[in-house]
Amino acid sequence: MKKELSQEEIDAVFQGTKPESKQDAAPPEVAVFDLSHLDRIPKSQLRALHMVHENFVRNLASSLSAYLRTYVALNLVSLEQISYAEFLEGLSFPTAMAYIGLSPYDGTGVLELSLSLIFTLMGVLMGSKGRPGTPLQRKITDIEKSVMQTLLRVVLLDLREAWRSVADIDFSVQSLSSEPQLMHVLAPSEAVIVIAVDVRVGEVTGLMNLAIPSIFIKRLRTKFEQLQRVRKAHASESDQAVVAELLQDVALDFKAYIDGGKIQAQVLADLEPGDILMLDHGADKPLKASLNGEPKWDGYIAALKDNLAFEVSGACDQVPA
Repeated sequence: MKKELSQEEIDAVFQGTKPESKQDAAPPEVAVFDLSHLDRIPKSQLRALHMVHENFVRNLASSLSAYLRTYVALNLVSLEQISYAEFLEGLSFPTAMAYIGLSPYDGTGVLELSLSLIFTLMGVLMGSKGRPGTPLQRKITDIEKSVMQTLLRVVLLDLREAWRSVADIDFSVQSLSSEPQLMHVLAPSEAVIVIAVDVRVGEVTGLMNLAIPSIFIKRLRTKFEQLQRVRKAHASESDQAVVAELLQDVALDFKAYIDGGKIQAQVLADLEPGDILMLDHGADKPLKASLNGEPKWDGYIAALKDNLAFEVSGACDQVPA
């Protein structure tokens, strides 16, 4: 039997219930997303990037020393991800800054050298000894910019060689500036990788900062992953034992010699058996020893049973003439 509900019965069913208002509804879950961090790169890629620039710093120290004909020491201080605005805030004013093209890829890098460093480098090229002088706080002139261009070619050539293990990039100077705040090559919020290098020339030290857009490095992610895969792993103890066994019968050329001293050719020509040759090398002065033609140790001749021996006193720090 079909029963129909009256209006009173229907009202009684829904009595005490009310439609849920928007204010009573549970708020949707919201996740915070920072759009400014889209171009951040992972730590694994940072480690590979650190390895690339360690090679760059090591090679550049040799290149600058040869180019300037004086000892130049470089040390990789830090490698970090910051915004371009933070990078500019850490710079002094005025400064020496070069904007670097990253051909064939899109993007612009920034290479900054402290004024004390750039004036010292240019001074060494002009014949100074790299001694600290009166600090100069002025913009670089057009003539000094030409000299700086020459120095930067040496720097960017080694930078290109260091990056060759990742990708073939032609680093080139696009322009020079003393006022970084006036040049807007990158957005202030854009993330950059800043490589800080401490440079010592004579008695003067200064910083060289290289800023590369993170988005550019992120595009090369697959190439960095290949670099990490081919990176040589540390040999195990068993591998080292096998190599040591294979090297046991390898012949090495060991020589002990007197470093320095001059003698006339006629004296050597007149030598006969039994003659004594006087040398300007004190008996208490150490001798040098080389291994396969490369200077290795300082030391002294000693007797061991019925044989002569070489007693090592320290590492050799001079190359034979």
